[in-house]
This record gives sequence, C-alpha cells and structure tokens, in this order.
Amino acid sequence: MAAFPNARFLLSAAAPEQYPADHGAEVAFAGRSNSGKSSAINAIVGRQGLARTSKTPGRTRLINFFELSPQQRIVDLPGYGYASAPESERRTWPRLIEALRAREALKGLFVIVDARRGIGDGDEALLAWALPRQRVHVLLSKADKLSRNEGRQALATAERQLGGRASVQLFSAHARAGLEETQGILRTWLASKEKTPMTSGEATGAD
Repeated sequence: MAAFPNARFLLSAAAPEQYPADHGAEVAFAGRSNSGKSSAINAIVGRQGLARTSKTPGRTRLINFFELSPQQRIVDLPGYGYASAPESERRTWPRLIEALRAREALKGLFVIVDARRGIGDGDEALLAWALPRQRVHVLLSKADKLSRNEGRQALATAERQLGGRASVQLFSAHARAGLEETQGILRTWLASKEKTPMTSGEATGAD
C-alpha cells in the first residue's frame, strides 16, 4: 500500500499569488538538477509518476504543489545548477523561493544531494537560504551506486561539512534504502504545529 495513498498533484505556480492558501503544513523538496529529487519524491510518497522524472536536467521549472492529505502538502522546487530554462523564467525564481520561505505553512526542507558528488556550492547556498528558520534534512541520494564503504565515507564527509546545521542520511529511491526513516521525518514535520529550527542534536545518519 502506498505510504500516502491520497497523494495528488495540486497545482503549478509561476507566481507567489498562485500558491495555495497559507494554511496547514507543507514540506519542500529541493536539489541540484539530476540529483534524483523527483525519484526521491515518488519513492517517499509511494506513487510512481507523481513527480515527473527525466534524464534531462532542469525539467522542473515551476513550483509544484502536491496534496498528501487535507491541509498537508509537499512542494517540488526547480532544480538548481542547470540553466536550461529561458532567462525570463530564471528571473522569476528568486521571488518564488523567497515567498515560499515566508509561508507559515512551510515546516521543513529536504535537500537532495547525489551521494557521489557530495554537498556542493549550490547545496550550501540552499542551506543558507533555509537556516535557521527551517528544519532541514539532507538525503544523500543514489546511495545504491556506492559500495558500503564508500557510502559510510560519503555520510561521514557530509556530517562533518554540515556540522549539525542539518540532519543527513543515505538514501536510494531505486533500492528503497532509508525510505522508512525519510517517511517518518516527513510525517513528523507535516504533523507539527510550529516552524521549529533544527538543533544539532537532531542530526542523524542512516546505514
């Protein structure tokens, strides 16, 4: 059975005025283009095809909202680090992102990072944008493409780089590794009443 059986596409927003009403709870997903963000969303929600996947980087250009249950949403942000979108679209993104951060409904942020590449400058910029206002959890995706030892090294490196600013785990949509832990975090955030910044004590790693 799907983790979120009632999940459905809600809307795509090209301007903050098109966002859903700022009620309930929502969690955003962001990552570098081709980091495996859409695959991660589909695996976590348990609905293949909910978020469009593509081998072509930069396909997510609008901010897409999905409803998991009444007053509970996830938000799929455009991939960063790839400039395939027209300049006119790219100019609108800062306003879209800033308006999202100001929403009371936003309870946390998942940052998807290719475990083989590690946390880069674009990921650091996103962390700076989110913290300390938001809770942040980093998914080191495509972990199935690493050996067990490489995975441990990637996780240890990410933990050192994050320095307690965000929690982090290994994750693989293909192998379903770390899936239950991620779903648990998502459910907890969606059930929260307040926007509570993450503390260093929340940082965790997964095998």
